[in-house]
Amino acid sequence: MNFDRPLAPAPYDLLPPVPAFTLESDDIADGQPLADTFAAGGDNESPHLRWSGFPATTQSFVLSCFDPDAPTPAGYWHWTVVDLGAETTELERGAGASDLMLPGAAFHVRNDGGGHEYAGAAPPTGDRAHRYVFAVHALDVDTLDLEPEHTPTAVAFHAVFHTVGRALLTATYQR
Repeated sequence: MNFDRPLAPAPYDLLPPVPAFTLESDDIADGQPLADTFAAGGDNESPHLRWSGFPATTQSFVLSCFDPDAPTPAGYWHWTVVDLGAETTELERGAGASDLMLPGAAFHVRNDGGGHEYAGAAPPTGDRAHRYVFAVHALDVDTLDLEPEHTPTAVAFHAVFHTVGRALLTATYQR
């Protein structure tokens, strides 16, 4: 495998600009390596996330974790949660385990591994550090009217037309 390929662009730099808001975590820090707790070869737990400062017009949120550095033409979606209510501003560590851990009507769509949960960081051994972009999208609708069998790419496509703000937190991981 060629690990000298060019760095993929930051995924949200390619979309229309929207106002930013704050995404924080008790478990991860922007630009810093993920602990093994959040990797597929470790505990495979989703990290704690908390967001604030989103636009007043927000009616719901979509949350995702995307690896733009995966050795595929389309990156790798590790986690996508749809229909988080506007009153939800935090997910505890481990909320990505199943829909039962999510508030209200929120649900997971399948990740690129085929499961309906958080899939921890798992870059190829020996590859450079991959970026794991955790994103919360503030939407101007209360639901995207999607189903658990939709792909993360379909969620991202539908969300872009309703995004009124976005918060990003990018961590790294290398094996």
